[in-house]
Amino acid sequence: MLTVALPKGELLKNSIRILQDVGLDFSAFLDSSNRQLQISDSSGKAKGLLVRAQDVPVYVEYGQAQLGIVGYDVLREKKPQVAQLVDLQFGHCRMSVAVKQSSPYRSALELPAHGRVASKYVNSAREYFHSLDLPVEIVPLYGSVELGPITGMSEAIVDLVSTGRTLRENGLLEIETLFESTARLIAHPLSYRLNTGNLLGCVEQLRSTVLSTV
Repeated sequence: MLTVALPKGELLKNSIRILQDVGLDFSAFLDSSNRQLQISDSSGKAKGLLVRAQDVPVYVEYGQAQLGIVGYDVLREKKPQVAQLVDLQFGHCRMSVAVKQSSPYRSALELPAHGRVASKYVNSAREYFHSLDLPVEIVPLYGSVELGPITGMSEAIVDLVSTGRTLRENGLLEIETLFESTARLIAHPLSYRLNTGNLLGCVEQLRSTVLSTV
């Protein structure tokens, strides 16, 4: 039986919709009265696991799920050993550098050497500033990262941005984009090669579904 890891949060609704298009129905996860974290789809052909987005590639990498749907931002940050198969073309957002609107900095290269940058995406932030050959201190924050510049703890933040509304409402300004992110279909590499649970057929159906909507 095929097992699919689904992400809680922003990507869940569209993840369920696109899987329904290929005959896998996990819509029970959208029922607010349902507390189950593992369910079988209505056809009995597959199981769904409802997990934190950051944990989707972990379940896939360790083989508890053969397929998963997760944002590219998570894959860039975690670098899991999984096969990235299809850009699903939803969940559009971007990883950005932002500063206070009153800040004198208008590009990442203008930030002071050895200054502080707050982020929950520590690896992505460190990799980016290393590529600029700009030494900075990455301050790991896992709550409201926007408070870093507001309180003066950091000169900038690196965070995921969708509409930019949260930044604007907190007096912050985007000055650079590290990369764009969308939802991606990932697979356990060995399961993909062995075609476990007709995984290849499901992947091709999903690829065709995405191509038909582009």
